[in-house]
Amino acid sequence: MSGHYDVDAVRKEFPAAERITYLDSGFQTPLARPVKAAIELFLREGLETAGPKQVWLDRVEQTRARVARLLGASADEIAFTKNTSESMNIAANALPLRAGDKVLMIHGDHPNNAYAFLNLQRKGVAVEFVPMTEIVDADSIRPYVDANTRAISMSQVTFHAGHRFDVESIGALCQEKNLYFVVDVMQAIGVVPIDAKAMRATFIGSGSHKGLLVPQGLGLLYWVKSRTELEPAYLAAASLADIPADLIARPDELALSTNARRFELGNFNLPAIHALGASLDMIEAIGVQNIQNHCFDLGDHLIAELDRLEIRLIGPRDRQHRAPHIYVIALPAAEWLGHFEQNGVRVSPERDGIRVSFGMFNTSADVDRLIDVIRRRGVTPSSRAA
Repeated sequence: MSGHYDVDAVRKEFPAAERITYLDSGFQTPLARPVKAAIELFLREGLETAGPKQVWLDRVEQTRARVARLLGASADEIAFTKNTSESMNIAANALPLRAGDKVLMIHGDHPNNAYAFLNLQRKGVAVEFVPMTEIVDADSIRPYVDANTRAISMSQVTFHAGHRFDVESIGALCQEKNLYFVVDVMQAIGVVPIDAKAMRATFIGSGSHKGLLVPQGLGLLYWVKSRTELEPAYLAAASLADIPADLIARPDELALSTNARRFELGNFNLPAIHALGASLDMIEAIGVQNIQNHCFDLGDHLIAELDRLEIRLIGPRDRQHRAPHIYVIALPAAEWLGHFEQNGVRVSPERDGIRVSFGMFNTSADVDRLIDVIRRRGVTPSSRAA
């Protein structure tokens, strides 16, 4: 049991977590039984009825509304995409940036966020990388904002060391300076509470195969609907305000949808959206705040055990500045990854060591198992805390 919810009951919905010590949700979350059942329902309906398409599309809209609630937004501000990278590229190309304009980003943040904006260099847009410090907030960003700055883009939570940036204060800075603000929440969503309005974000992009528990291939895009000047780089019938009944394209009928569907391109990943509906059932039943608090508790336990072994933690330790669920241990991945695999512990290699990432199903026993595997092999002096 956890002090926040019945973790043992939740854990039973994730068979992989019973077979191995799964500490890799920052890479991909194991499939949950209810998510699998939702996909199977979609497949069964397609097999038996050749697809009740209108029923499926109604479910898409129901899920869209639930995603909006998760982000503190309205349903007409949510578009479905393929993944985080597509969401960030849609956002980058929708901003009205011209030659000489500058975008600020964080050095070492996720590359697929950066590439979306670096690709705009061909248009003469400049990208400046701000150093990633222990604390990234409005005060650390402000000195880099100048007369040419038009946008800031960053992750809410970093994938490689669990930094949690103060996106609310940075959003306030963007509002003050009239800058566009694009946020990648892939490593936060489903674990860290998100409030798009408090964030003052222009766009928020994410995939769904980590904290949202869905297999790969579905992304999300939030667009603040007051920014009507932001238009898609690509166009499909689904992007239009009025799809012609006869499906004949006419050059003088290109008015865009007034909602976020202007950024959608045709058919949906229907199985994944069905899966997302089931995962949101699980997340809503527990509460994102409870998931966050549970992961924070596991992180506190992990940090305390690492301190006993005098092993360094890469990244922030303070709850205010760290993600609740992502921790990088200063153990060389080349030397340690195989050892963890041989002992049935699933983790990820990262730039500075071994990444441990928790999900809603993890328990303190998983942390104890990890620490026991480390202790039995022993550590070298170079891994010990300074």
